Amino acid sequence: MTKMDDTNNRTLTLKRTFNAPIQLVWEAWTQPEHIANWWGPKGMKTKVIEHNFNVGGTWKYTMEMPDGNEFIAEGEYLEIIELAKICSSANFRPMTEGVEIQAIFEASGDKTNFTFNVVHPTAEYCQQQEKMGFMNGWGSVFDRLHEYMQEVAL
Repeated sequence: MTKMDDTNNRTLTLKRTFNAPIQLVWEAWTQPEHIANWWGPKGMKTKVIEHNFNVGGTWKYTMEMPDGNEFIAEGEYLEIIELAKICSSANFRPMTEGVEIQAIFEASGDKTNFTFNVVHPTAEYCQQQEKMGFMNGWGSVFDRLHEYMQEVAL
């Protein structure tokens, strides 16, 4: 098995097109005041605890569930290419740990094509995360981002 095949077997991907210019979508991903408005599935409140947006910088958000329990999301920025790509290690405790998230942005006129990859340590862990509801969970997050983009684009 080649390294590329191995990565493909360990990666879950979601794609969206946002009806907003790339600069606005980028700001939503990179500025704490925006992140708090959309990060996390519907029904969760997000608080940005730490956000050092530079390679080697760390981020930490808490997401309060309707029942009062908290999710902790945290990681370290591995790669940042302005208006193009953000890669980070990520832990989403207690559900997911030891993954890499990749947010890829591509301008398409006044819209933004967006690809979100989550690379897992093993193919088995990737399959487990998919069965646990990866597509619905992250799909809900990006639904919130889409709604937020509509609000701030006005």
